[in-house]
Amino acid sequence: MSTFVREMRGAYAFVERNINLMKRYWGWEVVWLIYSLTNALAITYIGNGMGMISGQEIDTQYVVTYLLVGALIWQYLVVIFYAISEMIAWERWEGTIEYTFMAPVSRPTHLVGTTLFAIGYGIVRTLAILGIVVAFFRLNLGGANIIGTILMLLAGSVSFVGLGILAAVLPLLYPERGAQMTNAVAAILLLISGVYYPIESLPAWLQVVAKASPATYVIKGMRACLLEGRSTVELLPTALTLVGIGLGVIALGLFIFRYVERYAKRMGRLKRSG
Repeated sequence: MSTFVREMRGAYAFVERNINLMKRYWGWEVVWLIYSLTNALAITYIGNGMGMISGQEIDTQYVVTYLLVGALIWQYLVVIFYAISEMIAWERWEGTIEYTFMAPVSRPTHLVGTTLFAIGYGIVRTLAILGIVVAFFRLNLGGANIIGTILMLLAGSVSFVGLGILAAVLPLLYPERGAQMTNAVAAILLLISGVYYPIESLPAWLQVVAKASPATYVIKGMRACLLEGRSTVELLPTALTLVGIGLGVIALGLFIFRYVERYAKRMGRLKRSG
């Protein structure tokens, strides 16, 4: 029990460290919040203007809610993804990467702390954006299944934690451009996951790829909860599948991360540049 408590204290230390970093660079946080907010508003206004664009009478309320759900859930998932995948880049930026990786702290403890911060930060940021967007649009979510929504959100968080750990390998392998490579991974996930459109509108071969993305099932499940009021029981198979996939990806990510970490130490790639 004492070992578990010690590890949890170590994990919380990384949570506290990340909170302090966020405070130090609060200006960047404001910039990215504004960017995320304007992106969500722009996407939602596209839905609001679809009737004028097409010249046809459409259910604008449904389209706006459809797009907004995709935008908000994607914002939440991508915050988790980036908070984990860019932890190496932040360590290099702060000049602490050698100290962190040589410290007597297990890598799972390090990743648990980063993950807890990412989930908490993602929830707070998404709620802030939602609160502001609601002031611009009247949304009718009277028939939404809130319990199912929370279930799908947690299940999706697990899967994106695993993807974030896998993507964090890139900055370890490529000190100069690894962080930018994670942007390419996020862009591909955005394209194939049905964030702003049904995956059925994609070419047939991309639909096959889309079915391998956890975000596809998270966003589809969230829309089923919020727009259709689908029952929690109906969503359980999808949620359990997401958790299973997420745990498998996390295990794979930890295995690959440990291997690449040893390689990076051996090749001297922990330093800030070069």
